[in-house]
Amino acid sequence: MNNFLQIHPADNVAVALAALRAGSQITVNGADVTLKSDIPQGHKLALVPLQAGDNVVKYGYAIGHAVASIAQGEWVNEKNVKTNLEGLLSYTYSPVSAKTGYANRSMTFKGYRRKNGEVGIRNELWIIPTVGCVNDTANQLAEMLKSEVGAGKLDVIAAYRHSYGCSQLGDDHENTRKILRNIVLHPNAGAVLVVGLGCENNQLDAFRTFLGDYDRERICFLEAQKVEDELEEGMKLLRELYAKAAADVRTDVPLSELRVGLKCGGSDGLSGITANPLLGLFSDFLVAQGGATVLTEVPEMFGAETILMNRCCNAEIFNKTVHLINDFKDYFVRNDQPIYENPSPGNKAGGISTLEEKSLGCTQKSGSSEVKDVLMYGERIRQKGLNLLSAPGNDLVAATALGASGCQMVLFTTGRGTPFGSFVPTVKIATNTPLFHRKPGWIDFNAGSIVEDEAMEDAAERLIAYLTGVASGEKVNTEKKNFREIAIFKTGVTL
Repeated sequence: MNNFLQIHPADNVAVALAALRAGSQITVNGADVTLKSDIPQGHKLALVPLQAGDNVVKYGYAIGHAVASIAQGEWVNEKNVKTNLEGLLSYTYSPVSAKTGYANRSMTFKGYRRKNGEVGIRNELWIIPTVGCVNDTANQLAEMLKSEVGAGKLDVIAAYRHSYGCSQLGDDHENTRKILRNIVLHPNAGAVLVVGLGCENNQLDAFRTFLGDYDRERICFLEAQKVEDELEEGMKLLRELYAKAAADVRTDVPLSELRVGLKCGGSDGLSGITANPLLGLFSDFLVAQGGATVLTEVPEMFGAETILMNRCCNAEIFNKTVHLINDFKDYFVRNDQPIYENPSPGNKAGGISTLEEKSLGCTQKSGSSEVKDVLMYGERIRQKGLNLLSAPGNDLVAATALGASGCQMVLFTTGRGTPFGSFVPTVKIATNTPLFHRKPGWIDFNAGSIVEDEAMEDAAERLIAYLTGVASGEKVNTEKKNFREIAIFKTGVTL
């Protein structure tokens, strides 16, 4: 196994696959390079001398420029590299061929076919507050039902707390309504009780209408101010909902019914080498089966957006992608924030120096398929294939948005590790083996083996088999620990 990797022949940096010591020597393209400093795992080293202003090239693209002279063999990091990105840009549609290496295998998983034809991979009972004022009521109802019926016939009984539903205006109010609507309608729920207070902005009657066509046997409503004892009335409704959902059974479902969200957080220098391209292969595989994948975290597309734009299936989707990018940049500008903020401290510690570097690694989760559609925040999947979704990089907000778009699970790659779980199964995929071994209660799948002894294609087959099992009911760590949360994007005034 090599202890370094030059990802693309045009790269003038290499990535340390293991910690390298100053004074050691590596050979790249027949040339010897002596390391001038220690290089941590996942970090970059200069393959050639760089002068101030020279582009630093990784993945075959410039990830920034040197701000001072960098000697051959020297550590390349955020202290000596700066982004090349600035301001709003104009784009030209230059379509490229988007081909994948997968064929349809006619695979199935065991899922729950709902009345409207959608498919869930879990059979859960959810209690959804319309407003944060009744969070504890919803939580108490969930605990009372669990105490009464115990475990067994449903995957989980859960209340999903949030802080909104009142004192909001404009887009914030609509975003709350859209996310809650999409959660209530999600096929992973076999039954839902919506609990309102009565005086909130997110009025229960208006919200019921906002749901559109819904299964009235599986979705019920409780307005706390209109009943004498909301817990007693809530339990009556929950018992009826539980009885209906408990009768559901898994059946064989084609893999084309699977919709999967693609997300990363706490990236490191191996993210773009192991876990993210592995998700790209899985995305291409699922698209070839007729399924759907959704890529989000718009700020982490900045610097790599043209790769996605040129894979758009037509000019209309290209223009939607341009708006997706520029609208999010404008959000930064409106709030007097830099568009191209440096990566987080955890990213930097893991070897990511600029936003371009992070974005070029992040977008690999999209594989090589055509972009079929672009979704605004709070919209649901309309097209099979690869979709882009407007949402920020924040882990819980983005994961919630993916679930609310209709994804039955979220795949989350990480080089640093995180325990959180969203309201759909949240699969943690380690970019490096030490993290996998150090945090077995967080990490579900190890992609670090790709830089050790496993071919990318073999790891992809292993991931396909594992995720088919998850879709059929195998619990992931967040479910085993009952880590389940939602978070809603907020941009404006709170009254």
